[in-house]
Amino acid sequence: MAVDLTAGLARREPDPGVKAAHDFALLEDFDHLYRYADLLELETGVKAEQLVGHYTEIMPGRPTISEHRYPFDNIRFWIDNKTAAPITKLDVAIITAAEQQTMNYYMNVSALYHNDIGRQLYQEIGLIEEQHVSQYGSLMDTKTTMLECLLMHEYTECYLYYSCYEDETDPYIKKIWEQHFEQEVSHLHKAAELLQKYEKKQWQQCIPDGAFPELLKLHENKAYIRDILGNTVQNTSKLEEYVDVSKVPQEDVFYQFQQKLNQPVEEVPTHKVIKDYMEKKGQDYRYEDKEHPVEKLRNRTVDNTSVGR
Repeated sequence: MAVDLTAGLARREPDPGVKAAHDFALLEDFDHLYRYADLLELETGVKAEQLVGHYTEIMPGRPTISEHRYPFDNIRFWIDNKTAAPITKLDVAIITAAEQQTMNYYMNVSALYHNDIGRQLYQEIGLIEEQHVSQYGSLMDTKTTMLECLLMHEYTECYLYYSCYEDETDPYIKKIWEQHFEQEVSHLHKAAELLQKYEKKQWQQCIPDGAFPELLKLHENKAYIRDILGNTVQNTSKLEEYVDVSKVPQEDVFYQFQQKLNQPVEEVPTHKVIKDYMEKKGQDYRYEDKEHPVEKLRNRTVDNTSVGR
């Protein structure tokens, strides 16, 4: 059987639509981090910046209250696996899996939290994670067969474990990453065998050059997030596009959805957590290197519920 090894080489750069989806949801999960961090410090005194290695700041993103959208507005245009760059296919697979796992954790474990405000916080943010799963899952190529998906799944796991292995500095932990990488390589070979046996396709049709793109690295992201915050915090999603919320008509389903879900504002869990913290401590809990890049989110004694809505 002739194998076309050129189709997957058509693109080498990341897909701008995929990057836009990552940047959009980045500000939302960034805000979730801020709200969880305030609850954590209020209840236990633990400083969240110590848990994240000071790699990222902890401050408001796009307020979670603004993130609830009409379901139609959470679906994106899908990528074409035959022409998408390898890094794009990996990005979509990794972020979809991460959001799926996060959503499952929030929706299944939140009921076990020891108090009501924590349970409510998990449940509200779980709704947003469900939206994120829809957004990222819709980026996947719907024409991909089950065995092609299996091959890419194993390739993605190999990529992640090898990235961790290369970036790890602790010799003991490095050995663990190496062991798991070797296990996933064996799974990848088995997936390639199944693809050949049942679909008469060679693995090169899915992974043309057989090499990893640039590996993932753990490092500081403060400047990048500040840039995205400063330029896109007021964005919302309309169908497959992202637009400034000020350009969305007041009769749009976005506002109808917001009105039904977020009334009264004072009872929205993500807002109540911050309000409770401010009442007890005088101001919210943050970890900032300098003032917030968005002027409306700089006040540490009032939780903004209007940005992005």
